[in-house]
Amino acid sequence: MTTQIAAPATPKAQSPAREAWSMFVRNRPALFGLVLLGAIIAATLYGTFIYDVDPFEIVWAPLERPGVTPEFPLGTDYLGRDIFAGLLIGGGPTLAVGAVAALITMLIGVGLGALAGYYGGWIDNLLMRVTEFFQVLPALLFAMVLVTLFSPSLWTIAIAIGVVSWPQTARLTRAEFLRVKELEYVLAARAIGARNGRIIWRLILPNAAPTLIVSGTLTVGVAILFEAGLSFLGLGDPNAISWGMMIGANRDYILVAWWPVTLPGVAIFLTVLAVSLVGDGLNDAFNPKLRQR
Repeated sequence: MTTQIAAPATPKAQSPAREAWSMFVRNRPALFGLVLLGAIIAATLYGTFIYDVDPFEIVWAPLERPGVTPEFPLGTDYLGRDIFAGLLIGGGPTLAVGAVAALITMLIGVGLGALAGYYGGWIDNLLMRVTEFFQVLPALLFAMVLVTLFSPSLWTIAIAIGVVSWPQTARLTRAEFLRVKELEYVLAARAIGARNGRIIWRLILPNAAPTLIVSGTLTVGVAILFEAGLSFLGLGDPNAISWGMMIGANRDYILVAWWPVTLPGVAIFLTVLAVSLVGDGLNDAFNPKLRQR
């Protein structure tokens, strides 16, 4: 009687998403950025349930230093408004503008870049000329013109930032489509008569998505800085407090009171840092060469 020896079980291959997540979790700076970003978002969403103070209300003497009055731990601004309340409430509009502007940037950039990269020829030439025209315009100045032409509001600011920020995304998308459309499975889909729309949105775009996700994540940080710059120049929404507006409103008093300007600046810095760390982590996680290390 012969004894059969069972062959060793072959380990199951991880799905690309699970493998990318494992790579992301092993990246400590990226994980720190994700935790920091989550804490900032949680503070802006739920902080007012713990500390319910109107950021526009004058609650104390102007320019009260942090730590002097326990009721206002981060002090007051030049009008006597609570800075801590401004940081909690102001994070919402700042993050919202950043996210919406990044979404608009990705929609325009991915749409134009996909058409240019896939069809090529005169379509590519036309769309790239349009892209180059927008790329050479001074982005901040163009955004200022757009916000000034229309009434300054959170939606106007987000749309203006999205309209001036898409050229880089369009170029990146075009480059990815030029690369992916020559791969064998795309050529096979063409050979069996698949329609262009299906090839673009079902085959090429999902395979270009990792690079575009990283780009979109980093675009959020750029949009937050853009919003802060516009608000600093007095082009923010006067009916909504944001970190940039807090800096702009108190900039004339920075030599006598550092905290109304520095604390919102630190909040912007930490948010952009967190977004950048997450973006770098996603870049490493979606990079197949780095997974082999």
